[in-house]
Amino acid sequence: MKTLLINGSPRPRGCTYTALTELKKTLEAEDIEVELLHVGHKDIHGCIACRKCHETGKCVFDDVVNEVAPKLAEADAFVIGCPVYFASPAGGAISFMDRLFFSTLGIDKTMKVGAAVVTCRRGGNTATFDVLNKYFTMTGMPVASSQYWNMVYGGSAEEVAQDAEGLQTMRTLGHNMAFMMKSFQLGKEQIGLPQKETPIFTNFHR
Repeated sequence: MKTLLINGSPRPRGCTYTALTELKKTLEAEDIEVELLHVGHKDIHGCIACRKCHETGKCVFDDVVNEVAPKLAEADAFVIGCPVYFASPAGGAISFMDRLFFSTLGIDKTMKVGAAVVTCRRGGNTATFDVLNKYFTMTGMPVASSQYWNMVYGGSAEEVAQDAEGLQTMRTLGHNMAFMMKSFQLGKEQIGLPQKETPIFTNFHR
């Protein structure tokens, strides 16, 4: 089973990376294959709603979004990690998520496990967490929870490493994700995926 972790922070080994690394170690201990990708430092254009992706199957901006799309299709779980900027997700991470999820509407994400991991120095974590989870809840992806909201505190990687509760939350998230993935795999084999209807309203993202 595979999990794709996305570091949406501009800093390759900062607070977000530290949290995701703790999660990665836990998932690997559960025999889950993990790939951790850093995208937050990329020059990621925002979605322009041109809808070319619906014609070609990929985003018109041929960058890291198109590189990640097939990895998302293969993964059993997807995690976006992101720092807080002005009480909301960092702009690069939002541009990435907007384009990735809009351009992959043709990829069935039903029962792929989704999770958001957020980091901040002091405030804005819950608002950022709320925004990121919405990508999952509108695409049939069950959201993985932990013993607390999936967040860590610290203004540096060193401070995050001292956030004992935050790191424990990451480990609990990892165990819960592994359980969900394994359970869903059994469910798909023994029961099959849930019955789906064609969405009534599909003309969003104007």
